[in-house]
Formats: sequence, structure tokens, C-alpha cells
Amino acid sequence: MAKKKAQGRQTIFVECTTCRESGIPGVSRYATQKNKKNTAARIELNKYCRFERKVSPHKETK
Repeated sequence: MAKKKAQGRQTIFVECTTCRESGIPGVSRYATQKNKKNTAARIELNKYCRFERKVSPHKETK
């Protein structure tokens, strides 16, 4: 039998906040998943930004 798709689990994108605020060309983006039932608010993760070459906060986009 085929697997059922997980209920409440959605793919989201997180984007570097410091790249957005500064005028650096290019913005670091990552795709990840979260459970909408357990975490309804937007998430913020620390990820590596290849444009700044350091770890920086990434917030969920719309």
C-alpha cells in the first residue's frame, strides 16, 4: 500500500534576515518542514549564509 501523506506537515522556506536588511546581492534560502498543528507561529533557525560566510538567523517566509 502507498503511504499516506503526513497530516499537518508542510514544506516551508526560511530566508536570511541579515541579507535582507543589508544591501548584499543574493539571499540565502533553505527549504524545511514543520508541523503546522504543533508550531503555528513562524519559526526562526540559525543556518549558514553562503553570501555572508557565517551562521545567521533565518526566518520563515510567507
